[in-house]
Amino acid sequence: MKNKILSLLALTAILTVSSCTNLDETVYDRNPMDGTGKSEKEMQAVISGAYTTLRGFSDSDKGGTNCYPTGEFIFFVNECVSDEATIPTRVGGDWGDGGRYRELQQHTWTANNVLFSANWKYCYQGIATINAAIYQVEQSLMTKEAKDKTNAELRGLRAYYYYLLLDQFGNVPLVTEFKKDAEYPANTPREEVFKFVEDELKAIVDLLPATKTYSKFTQGVAYSILARLYLNAEVYTGTPRWQDCVNACDKVTGYIIEDNYFESFKTNNEISNEIIFSVPYDHKAGTVGNYLASMTYHYEQKYAFSKDGSYPWCGNGICAQPGLYSSFDANDIRRNSLLIGPQISLATGEVIKMANGMPLDYTEEITTIMESPQNEGARLHKYEVKADDQWERDHDLVLIRYAEIVMSKAEALFRMGSKSSALPLVNELRNRAGLTDLSDLTLESLDKEWRHEFVFEGIRRTVNIRFGTFFEPWWQKEASDKTRGLCPIPVSQLQLNKNLKQNPGY
Repeated sequence: MKNKILSLLALTAILTVSSCTNLDETVYDRNPMDGTGKSEKEMQAVISGAYTTLRGFSDSDKGGTNCYPTGEFIFFVNECVSDEATIPTRVGGDWGDGGRYRELQQHTWTANNVLFSANWKYCYQGIATINAAIYQVEQSLMTKEAKDKTNAELRGLRAYYYYLLLDQFGNVPLVTEFKKDAEYPANTPREEVFKFVEDELKAIVDLLPATKTYSKFTQGVAYSILARLYLNAEVYTGTPRWQDCVNACDKVTGYIIEDNYFESFKTNNEISNEIIFSVPYDHKAGTVGNYLASMTYHYEQKYAFSKDGSYPWCGNGICAQPGLYSSFDANDIRRNSLLIGPQISLATGEVIKMANGMPLDYTEEITTIMESPQNEGARLHKYEVKADDQWERDHDLVLIRYAEIVMSKAEALFRMGSKSSALPLVNELRNRAGLTDLSDLTLESLDKEWRHEFVFEGIRRTVNIRFGTFFEPWWQKEASDKTRGLCPIPVSQLQLNKNLKQNPGY
């Protein structure tokens, strides 16, 4: 970001990248700052620092904000403002936290809600690190060809972060240079941010690796983000780009729809040929931030996963909204992404008891968002659980998988009036889930397939907005104003940068 604050962030990123690991979990001992950067190892050290930003960082000394994409701030925003997940305040006040989670559910949030600050910081920390890395590459002794290829990956990652900002905040500062004494930037209109992301991805795509390379920014990743961009273009710019979405989807090659739906969510999910883009984790390499599973299960769930109760601590927070579990057909294997019913102790074979002596029996219904019993709400159960799990899980976080490309193409075709071409694509995913073919396709059935196929993958907010359901009433939520389609620019950022203007409605 082209201002003093993000220059500081970028400088911090340069100084701390020596402790980062690349996406193959290889630890590099230094990041060249002396004008070298010619060897392959030195080049990879620069790139690894940029990739590592995808895992986020702890900002606990600045207001208690953990900026991890799998964690209780960033993931929670994208899920709990949608019709998919919620975080009720539990009996006794647990998860009350000044009402910040209830605000998400009820669409009553303000610009002071720290959860939005986490999303903002996550993206701009990544951008700052990448801008600094590009500067390093340009100052190095690499050949022009090597610089161009290295910068293509870096620019792609930066475009991904700007896509997230475009989707959530819309009118954000758009800066691509690393300067220590630049002026504080003003907002860039959402349409211009859209054009920047599109132009960047199109400019670099031919320089990116053409073959599937796990966890790297390849041509497949670039075209996948373009597909997302075009699928939501009408929301972002007012102009639909359905055919461009289809064209981008057609260029994503080398991936498959795995026979096993949960192949992409196993502990060793790097073997999945469906994953297009992910954030790798390996606790042995010291990666941190992957603790989403611990944020959903009840405190005593450990006895259902390990005989001796040694499974990592759980926080009993995020869960499914009422009605989500029952919206799945009974034989839809994707329904197993939610955990419901009595939890059995591996040691005793009996139902686990909560601290109040009541059985740990997860219910779909939630009494109220204000004071919910601890066992209410189906739990997020999509990623594989093992008895010897660490607090920092080893499964990689899936950002994009090929099923999304199939669904994106299907929706774009449907919206262009080609229902007959869209239907087989939707049915391909339904068949994998153990369901029979649909004979007809409507916007409602299409939205339902998005909801079920990608449950708890962090994209539901975007889908809700595109289908217009985001603004309709649902559980514990009244109808929302259209301005809720954009997140507020955090007050903390407005105070730091007087050139920023707040989004409408806040």
